Amino acid sequence: MRLETKDPNVLNDWLTVGPASRLADTSEMRPYETRLLGLPIKVWRTEDRSVQATMDGEKVAVQISYAYIWICPKGDPSRNFFAFPEFSQSGRRIVDCDGIGVAVSGLRMIENFLDMGHFPFVHASYLGEVPRTEVAPYTVSIDEVNDEIWATECRFFQPKTSISAKEPLETHYKYRVMQPFTAILYKSAFTRPDEMDALALFVQPLDEDHIIAYCLLAYYDDVSTDNDLLSFQHTIFGQDKPILENQIPKRLPLQQKTEIPTKCDATSVAYRRWLAARNVSYGALVA
Repeated sequence: MRLETKDPNVLNDWLTVGPASRLADTSEMRPYETRLLGLPIKVWRTEDRSVQATMDGEKVAVQISYAYIWICPKGDPSRNFFAFPEFSQSGRRIVDCDGIGVAVSGLRMIENFLDMGHFPFVHASYLGEVPRTEVAPYTVSIDEVNDEIWATECRFFQPKTSISAKEPLETHYKYRVMQPFTAILYKSAFTRPDEMDALALFVQPLDEDHIIAYCLLAYYDDVSTDNDLLSFQHTIFGQDKPILENQIPKRLPLQQKTEIPTKCDATSVAYRRWLAARNVSYGALVA
């Protein structure tokens, strides 16, 4: 197995290769096939319903968690798998929005997901509108126990925060980054003002400059259909796609002062510093 990287952040951690629904009719003779870190992946269910996987023909560790398939390329996960308690929380609807291909680094995709500043310009009439463009101050911290980034006390005026929203409102947000290629957004649940919906972003790095970005919802929403929720998320992702694909460079610079941040970029700054502290190099520019 000839991997194109020696970065332990991707070799010794769990990376998604798509929804578990891909395995409905698979077998060793007819596996689900995809790519990860530049190499071919095959995943299938055996006769006893266990899951097996190979990467470039060699067996690798695989698990099903949160309705997704996860591969550990070197079979020695560096840390415990992240918790996503909302996935199994009573009363929430789980909707898999599947994925969208983007010609960009997975790190760029996660950083874009954390950015509220682009809402009024890229997602006008949905997540923001001109002239209400200001990002209010918020708090960013590191969960030292789980080595995760949290951005809290975020808020933004939004014309249509979700498909079920009937009127504009100031939406409250929390952002959480669990791994370099996974993050969760918590936002005001329109149908339950005292609760927060959870939107997970799982990024599959096909290679350093090409990804599939998957969206999994754990929502309090008994109004919208699954197709409504899926269509809304793909509209938002579709607006982000051309912006991301036209960014230069496609990989995320981690050198200080390569791209000048503004006050509203506190989460992005924390994310880049967190990546640099972990010596992440896959999908990044480090020199």
